[in-house]
Amino acid sequence: MAKNRNKRKRNASMAMITNEDAIVLPLVTPMDTSETVAPSRSQITGIKKGVQMKRTKNVRKQKAIAKAVSQNEKSAAKIEKNESKTLRTKSAKNLYD
Repeated sequence: MAKNRNKRKRNASMAMITNEDAIVLPLVTPMDTSETVAPSRSQITGIKKGVQMKRTKNVRKQKAIAKAVSQNEKSAAKIEKNESKTLRTKSAKNLYD
């Protein structure tokens, strides 16, 4: 609906101009044919970019590191739990011996 209203406004402004002399045609400018030379690699100094890691690869890597850390912490907690359990059982056995 809005499209048609906008089209009518544009057409109405063009319909107002009835004098063909009043319409100004754009001037034709010649095309620029001068050749430009791209700067060589030696001219561009100081701009050294390493290979950037893609975001998805970076996210995968970070997730893998986080997963490894959490598994390491989980296994350390499990080992500590088992050691405390064995100490309790040994101390309980020593009470009855």
